[in-house]
Amino acid sequence: MLEVAPGIHRWTGPHPEWRPRNPWAHEVASFAVTGAPELILIDPLAPADAEALWPELDRLVEARETQAIALFVTIHYHVRSVAKLHRRYRDALPVSVHGHPSIADSLGRDVPLDPIEPGESLPAGARAFAIGSPRRRETPIFLPHRKALAFGDAVVGVGGELRVWEDTDGGRRDDWYRNRFLPTLRPLLELDTEHVLVTHGPPAVGNGGEQLAAALRAPPWNLRTA
Repeated sequence: MLEVAPGIHRWTGPHPEWRPRNPWAHEVASFAVTGAPELILIDPLAPADAEALWPELDRLVEARETQAIALFVTIHYHVRSVAKLHRRYRDALPVSVHGHPSIADSLGRDVPLDPIEPGESLPAGARAFAIGSPRRRETPIFLPHRKALAFGDAVVGVGGELRVWEDTDGGRRDDWYRNRFLPTLRPLLELDTEHVLVTHGPPAVGNGGEQLAAALRAPPWNLRTA
């Protein structure tokens, strides 16, 4: 686990559904964010060999400032180890899970879900945003106390920069991307963002707002043309 910015900790692990034909996606990132009464865990993944991870997470959970734990799932694909972490810590502190309503069945009956609805109050003053046209099951999360914006799959880190991850075809799909999808991302540029936290690739630390604006200006990125 590495502290990539004050109060923002990142760790990586092998993608649970990785295939050799897709080497770029073989490793995915998770984040722990401190600085509020709630310890925020974003898309947490505990690999099978997580022995080195548990002491680091335990240290954050046991910190004096931590009064509760909030697990955020940014996209329905990223349920990952949320249920495992909920069960590990729920006897020590209040633990809540926040994500799209569609992930409820993936958590287990003993792990309750607080469905994310954009605009509603979330732990640590976080804000969720709806994106996509039609709306996706992905909700970017903004953490104002750390000026950090977390994405699931819509924005990724590639070659030292942020890119919007979307397949286009040179025709109608391009029109949809420019005229329907990008307009749902542009309101995020109005946030006071210093750090952009992405699951795939390195995060943008310190200049996240500028990198996100550049990503929206650049052509979309996808695995087929990488």
